[in-house]
Amino acid sequence: EQLDDDSKKEYCDTQFDQSEDKKKEIDHSISDSEAAISEMEGSIEALKGEIEGLEKGIKALDKAVAEATEQRKAENSEYKELMTNNKLAVEVLAWAKNRLNKFYNPSLYRPPAKAELSSQDRIVVSMGGTLTTTVPGGIAGTNIGAAAALVQVAAHNAIEQQRRREAPPPPPETFEPYTTKGEEGRGAVAMIDLLVKDLAKEMQEAGVSEKDAQADYEKLMEDAGAKRAADSKSATEKAGAKADTEEALEAEKDKKAATVKTHMGTAKYIASLHQECDWLLQYYEARKAARESESESLVGAKAVLNGADYALLQQASSSSAS
Repeated sequence: EQLDDDSKKEYCDTQFDQSEDKKKEIDHSISDSEAAISEMEGSIEALKGEIEGLEKGIKALDKAVAEATEQRKAENSEYKELMTNNKLAVEVLAWAKNRLNKFYNPSLYRPPAKAELSSQDRIVVSMGGTLTTTVPGGIAGTNIGAAAALVQVAAHNAIEQQRRREAPPPPPETFEPYTTKGEEGRGAVAMIDLLVKDLAKEMQEAGVSEKDAQADYEKLMEDAGAKRAADSKSATEKAGAKADTEEALEAEKDKKAATVKTHMGTAKYIASLHQECDWLLQYYEARKAARESESESLVGAKAVLNGADYALLQQASSSSAS
């Protein structure tokens, strides 16, 4: 029986040691899985926030690009309108200057281009008729037309008439300052030249501003395109990293679930070992001591019996000799 107890105790001690070591390894594995799961969940949330931030940034960038484009279109439209109006004004002033030269400096006057008569008009003229064809205006050899010039002259005349009405009368006690026809013409022509110069300066400045604005816009578009491409690439990469991390997270959760299941099995086995071995381990020493005591008692009893048998044998021998 003692040999059975010794064998059983050795088995129980070995199984307890192995099971406890296995349980510790499983506990450590579960702890590692929990730490890995927590870290991956944090990484996923961080990547999610970064992706959302990049997407918002891209939307804001697209909006800014659209607004800048609309502003550039509006500025370019204003520039074109200014250039058109100023060129027309320059043409009108050139036409007015030419008209002034007709009266004040005929040598510089440039008459309008001669009308090219059609075959029908030539027949009318040859028969003594009157042409109804509009006589060309403007200045020969230029793109200056008479229509806009006539409008400007009419406005000029109206302004001149208003100025004359509002101007105070000359002093009656003196004669008006004497000016020659040429001096008056030169003064008017000089004023027109000054206006043309101002318009030319304004157009030059507008051209420089338009060129700079267009260059700034193109640089903005280039930078915005590069940033959008970089942010889109980064968002795509982060989305891929997020997907990989989510996949790894699911795998780690599956691993943890399997480890927990193994842990439960190990705990159940240890519980069965306790049921099987606790009583023996608890009373092993007592049982061993009892057996040893019993064995010693038996040995003593046997010795006593052996001694009694010897005494009886000697007594019997003595009796026989008598």
